[in-house]
Amino acid sequence: MGQPMEGGNKQSGLFRKKSITDMIASTKKGNTLRKELTSFDLTLLGIGAIIGTGVFVLTGEGALMAGPGLILSFILAGLACAFSAFAYAEFSSTVPVSGSAYTYSYATLGEFLAWIIGWDLILEYMLAVSGVSAGWSGYFKALLAGFGIDIPVALSSAPGGIEGTTTFFNLPAFMIVMALTALISLGVKQSKRVNNILVILKVLVVLAVIGVGVFYVKPDNWTPFLPEGFSGVSQAAALVFFAFIGFDAVSSAAEETRNPSKDLPRGILYSLGVCLILYILINLVLMGIVPFKDFAGHTDSPVAYAMSVAGQDWFAGLVSIGAILGITTVMLVMLYGQTRIVYAMSRDGLLPSFFSKVHKKFRTPFSSTWVVGTASALLGGFVPLGELASLVNLGTLAAFVMISIAVVVLRKTQPDLERKFRCPGVPYIPALAVIFCVYLMSQLKWETWARFLIWLGIGLVLYFVYARKHSKLNEE
Repeated sequence: MGQPMEGGNKQSGLFRKKSITDMIASTKKGNTLRKELTSFDLTLLGIGAIIGTGVFVLTGEGALMAGPGLILSFILAGLACAFSAFAYAEFSSTVPVSGSAYTYSYATLGEFLAWIIGWDLILEYMLAVSGVSAGWSGYFKALLAGFGIDIPVALSSAPGGIEGTTTFFNLPAFMIVMALTALISLGVKQSKRVNNILVILKVLVVLAVIGVGVFYVKPDNWTPFLPEGFSGVSQAAALVFFAFIGFDAVSSAAEETRNPSKDLPRGILYSLGVCLILYILINLVLMGIVPFKDFAGHTDSPVAYAMSVAGQDWFAGLVSIGAILGITTVMLVMLYGQTRIVYAMSRDGLLPSFFSKVHKKFRTPFSSTWVVGTASALLGGFVPLGELASLVNLGTLAAFVMISIAVVVLRKTQPDLERKFRCPGVPYIPALAVIFCVYLMSQLKWETWARFLIWLGIGLVLYFVYARKHSKLNEE
């Protein structure tokens, strides 16, 4: 099948690779993860990760940049993500192993780059969970306030999180992450049931906004369609690109999927397609209800504002519920993805073996799930993340670039490898993904890059001190 390094796998050098055959074989040894997920479950997993507060927040800010042409911005951003999604889909059908971009890089670009991307993903997912938990806390407090229940200010934000106010701990943020940690530790069947229910409810909220709002659309509000020209559309595309990230977490579910070679590509591409359609529809409606300039001063809640303009103030509560559901599923999927990446890195010897032990009853990496979940919960409870959240975007883009390059490398090095799904237009589609992602990375602040490089520096020390010495590739 064109797979090198069969059998004896002892190698040296920074770019030593793990054979795909050995990777797949390792998923069948010992106490394995339980296979429960179908293409439907994976599609909802992807939608759960993608649709968060973005659909309820980014529209207002994007409208001021692009006007009604914001629809084109979402299409451009969706296509950019699709370029990378095709590469993920090919890898997921070819290498049905937990670990997502880390595992794919290990098979194609070598251990050193795989460690870097794995270390990067650990930070990305942890900050995504912790940062989003703070947003969830805000919506949850507002919802409780509507019922006359107030959480003490000191326990409603991380220290320094509210300027001029003494705060000690974000209790709601901590509690929701710990609750999701407990759910994930009990098994993928329980997690998928909760995710599926929440995602369906979340999509129904979005459809309700579209269904009600369409009756208040004034086509005149769609003109001028491109008030700032195409430059406004491209600037807004860079912003709304981040409303699409999250589909990559689907690939981390490879070992818990019943038919990974077929179901994983479907889950990745279907979820991205569904979200793109929903984004286009909801933006058409919102741009049709409100003249785009009127979103100034309402960028934090554009959907609620549009419904208020339409005379449907009761929708504000529904939007808050939709946001809470949206953020909950984002945390659930990101936390799930992080535990599986840590599990894969541990199984390869790059992290302590403790992290890859599978619970005999629940068939999950039980102990590592609690360690990772507790760390994320404490981070969300004690640290006001603020600017650190942009590290999530940089980490995601770095992973997209790596995988887009890796899919071309694998085509060249192992052309005869069986691929149930093939990325179209290789090498052009992956090249477009790299170009677009590198451009977006260049738009991030230097402070974000500095923090990212510091994290990578810590990772390099750990690689040479521990991971390289304990790698399973040292064994014959």
